[in-house]
Amino acid sequence: MMKVKLLVSFFLGISLPLCGFSQKIASLAVELPAVSNFAQPASVALNGLTDLPDSVLRLVEISGGRQQEVPYQIDALNGRSLHWLIPPSAEKGKLRTYELHRAKPKSAGGALQLYQTEEALIVRKKGRDLWQYNFATVYPPEGVDSAYARSGFVHPMWSPGGKSLTRIQPEDHYHHYGLWNPWTRAEFKGETIDFWNLAEKQGTVRFANFLTKSEGPVFAGYRVVHEHLVLQNRSSPEAAMREVQGARIYALDDNETYYLADISILLNPAAEEPVTLKEYRYGSLGWRTTEKWNNKNSEVITSEGLSRKMADGSLARWCIVQGEIDEAYASVVMMSAPTNYNHPEPLRIWPEDMYGRGDMYANFAPTKNMDWRLEPGKSYALNYRFLVSAKKISPQEAEAAWKQFGVLPTITIKKE
Repeated sequence: MMKVKLLVSFFLGISLPLCGFSQKIASLAVELPAVSNFAQPASVALNGLTDLPDSVLRLVEISGGRQQEVPYQIDALNGRSLHWLIPPSAEKGKLRTYELHRAKPKSAGGALQLYQTEEALIVRKKGRDLWQYNFATVYPPEGVDSAYARSGFVHPMWSPGGKSLTRIQPEDHYHHYGLWNPWTRAEFKGETIDFWNLAEKQGTVRFANFLTKSEGPVFAGYRVVHEHLVLQNRSSPEAAMREVQGARIYALDDNETYYLADISILLNPAAEEPVTLKEYRYGSLGWRTTEKWNNKNSEVITSEGLSRKMADGSLARWCIVQGEIDEAYASVVMMSAPTNYNHPEPLRIWPEDMYGRGDMYANFAPTKNMDWRLEPGKSYALNYRFLVSAKKISPQEAEAAWKQFGVLPTITIKKE
């Protein structure tokens, strides 16, 4: 989500050997959309800028006439692009200056890593687990209908303090799977399919395969294929929708107090038939929170200043869910991209008296108040960011963090 303005000036010169020499390739002036307490992911396309390999590129920030080396990561998914994180700094304001050099980079520390088991892919930093994507099928407890089994969901989503902020298979909703993605009412080939309530045995969602896995000094993540399968009136499951879901985890904070999780969802009808996601209060990306949050120790604040009592059904750009957990604290800011369908999106927030305890559930539900028709041969994107913190977050901090996500920075590039 980066707006790039390219100013190119060419200089005649002689290529010098690399040994002990640093040659500037380009200057990058970044105008940030907000001054925030949290890091800003940034990226530029390298195509047309340089064809040099990663091993001879160095990125530095220029501040006060000094150079400070900046860890970066190259992503070759859609052409080559260079990614880095801009640390928060109120003193430096909204304008930051960088240079890309031809020089041997120093060793980058603090890398995010992927660890894979037979059931899950886990994102870690410095040996601490942050995010777990479960690709293997997870079955419900013994004695519970096996129709509740499914794959392709996030659990745990950990706080920076190591607390699980998700819950799966609670007795009240065995079909709840942490952070997961089914749609409740979908029209396909003249039928209405429920991919959410698994006990109905109308449909389900399953992991199909990995497309990419990435790890490095700036982010770690993955892209996977999910299939939304129709079960009813079929001798074998039929795919109605193909979903490419990605997650990219950024963790810059040296004090390990927060991280960013960017979640992308790309929907395509799987057959030569449209799919209509019908108006319903649940759908898209659902989050069943930790059972340790209730109406006594947690709160909800929306971008429009609404509390949990009034949040359900309201429209929001972002929503804070936060509270005490054991002896610690944890907060999550859910953010919706302006390009999402029906943005600002309706919220589904459980009422304060849920089950008498105030159990927490939170969901951006773009089809809560209107249908969404998906035509065959077309792709439909939803993008979200979760800011996960070990500290309480104010509405002002959440607003600045959303601007970093939802408003396009301007990067002016001067090529040498």
